[in-house]
Amino acid sequence: MSIQLPIYLDNNATTPVDERVLEAMLPYFKDRFGNAASRTHAFGWEAEDAVDRAREQIACLINAQPKDIIFTSGATESDNLAIKGVAAAAQAPHIITQATEHHAVLDSCRAVERAGVAVTVLPVDAQGIVDPSDIANAITDNTVLVSIMAANNEIGTCQAIGEIGALCEKKDIYFHTDAAQAIGKVPLDVEAMHIDLLSISAHKGYGPKGMGALYVRSRPRVRLVGQVDGGGHEKGMRSGTLNVPGIVGLGEACALAQQHLAAEAEHCRKLCHRLRDHLFNALDQLQLNGHPERRLPGNLNISFAGVDGESLLMGLCDVALSSGSACTSASLEPSYVLKAIGVGDDMAQSSIRFGIGRFNTEAEIDYVADRAIREVNRLREISPNYKNIRRRKADRGLSRLRGLRG
Repeated sequence: MSIQLPIYLDNNATTPVDERVLEAMLPYFKDRFGNAASRTHAFGWEAEDAVDRAREQIACLINAQPKDIIFTSGATESDNLAIKGVAAAAQAPHIITQATEHHAVLDSCRAVERAGVAVTVLPVDAQGIVDPSDIANAITDNTVLVSIMAANNEIGTCQAIGEIGALCEKKDIYFHTDAAQAIGKVPLDVEAMHIDLLSISAHKGYGPKGMGALYVRSRPRVRLVGQVDGGGHEKGMRSGTLNVPGIVGLGEACALAQQHLAAEAEHCRKLCHRLRDHLFNALDQLQLNGHPERRLPGNLNISFAGVDGESLLMGLCDVALSSGSACTSASLEPSYVLKAIGVGDDMAQSSIRFGIGRFNTEAEIDYVADRAIREVNRLREISPNYKNIRRRKADRGLSRLRGLRG
């Protein structure tokens, strides 16, 4: 099978807009251009109908009520609204989160902390899992919100969202999850998982950039103060003229995700395992980062000992990859996510994130695997660090052999 270069394997950073999503959006740029808030003519009614239909499509994917979907510019704004909005509505609030959250959550927590809100940032284990018992132990009389992401953007680890949600419900505490990476890839059910607030980003799921949503439970009602004023749109939680084409695109992306979630997850999982097996069978001194099983079906984060990650990325110039989050791609510092799970600086800086998606093929995976194996071997041949790693390994093996001989 022929392949087209360059190959895109950075689907955790963003995804291409699905043709079916684009087709649904196009009429709302030109022919159906009405403002959804214009209630006195057909143009506005048509736009409002499209927005209502999208609310239903999004709500259906997460088993929510359509009226509880609030449109935003993306998961970053949704995270800000959830955290700052709940903090603003409470008296002397305390918020709990964990160390490997996206910066949108961590920075929002730091912002409210500067304003006097108490914040607890919990550690995670070596596979990126936060222990629900740690959350339970961190809860105080003033705790109003627990914010734990559904799936990590760098290492793909999926958290025990249902268990954490049940804990929060029992304690009468709001539970927020950043589901930007998880939406449409793993099942999410706000009722079964006891979720009160859930952040969505369209561009992580084959929809348009600059479009997102926040699920805000209305029964029992989440007390939340809007952070954008001016017009009282979206029940006063997020003012501003609605981006109707973007909303239509997000709705269509969610509808497609619901139709194909199981099959698409299996497709990505098979390709991910195929790539992993190729690499681990051909190369030594590799480390899988994140949970081996509880992870996104298309995420593969691997550290290549003795190889500089940036050099490997440059060598694989015909493949779109990343060394971590797109939001921190300009930083030369080791990934804070990898450091939080105990990965040393050398291994963290040798890590590559492979993000496999809907449109990738077996032929592309085989090409990438072969290219990566050749490039890793080339870089290791000129790497003093790798030679030292091999020497230390040989010395340990010799010591064990001598011990066995007595």
